[in-house]
Amino acid sequence: MATLLRKIGLIRLHNRDTEDPKHHHNHRGGGGQQSASLRGKGGAKSGGHKQQPPGGAGDASPGPGKGKSKRAAELAPRDKPPQPAAGAAGAAGAGGPRERAAGARAGPGPAGAAAAAAGGSLVPAARQQHCTQVRSRRLMKELQDIARLSDRFISVELVDESLFDWNVKLHQVDKDSVLWQDMKETNTEFILLNLTFPDNFPFSPPFMRVLSPRLENGYVLDGGAICMELLTPRGWSSAYTVEAVMRQFAASLVKGQGRICRKAGKSKKSFSRKEAEATFKSLVKTHEKYGWVTPPVSDG
Repeated sequence: MATLLRKIGLIRLHNRDTEDPKHHHNHRGGGGQQSASLRGKGGAKSGGHKQQPPGGAGDASPGPGKGKSKRAAELAPRDKPPQPAAGAAGAAGAGGPRERAAGARAGPGPAGAAAAAAGGSLVPAARQQHCTQVRSRRLMKELQDIARLSDRFISVELVDESLFDWNVKLHQVDKDSVLWQDMKETNTEFILLNLTFPDNFPFSPPFMRVLSPRLENGYVLDGGAICMELLTPRGWSSAYTVEAVMRQFAASLVKGQGRICRKAGKSKKSFSRKEAEATFKSLVKTHEKYGWVTPPVSDG
């Protein structure tokens, strides 16, 4: 019975709550209404911090914080300067050590390459001009000194008016030698040689060969090449003059028992520059490998 009464009471209370909204509102009491109003005010105060879905209805009246953030977001792209692209930054040398090192390895740009090429071409040109001046001054002095020789030991003629290509006439050898007797018997007034001076003369030796007559022995080899250590890069000294070289050659002819070739047919065959150059290169390699042999004292 008590249970039935309780059920009936609950039903009546339910009906009142559902049928009378005003009664339902008052049923919660003043504390509920106050708390609801407080919740409303709190919601309004915290509305600026509450995250709303993008494009939702809550964004219609944002709080003070959201308004400033949005304004700053709109102004930021206008005030911020444009950032350079990655390629432009790398070309300008921006970036960390790795980026700068990569740029250095990649090499200079077109302008830098052009400047480097221009500078690189100027240095060899200036050096070549300096070497030409040194060679010219030295050879002019050599010509003057040879012209003043009192014994007419040698004389010089320029080939095609070139200061760097000489034909040298050797007029004298040891008068007690067999070679001097050959020259008298064959009416040979001189031994003709050709000297060409390289770009870096006097720091490198001239190339010297016999032109005529055709000689045998006397350290004269195929093509007219001359086997003399002082004519090689290893044996050469910038202090040697043309006159000194020619006197040494005249002595080596006699020491090597040089003779004028008188064999039929062979004596008429002239020396060849190409053959002389090949022979000289071969003998230089041989002597660099085995060394230069000094003749015995008994040979003079």
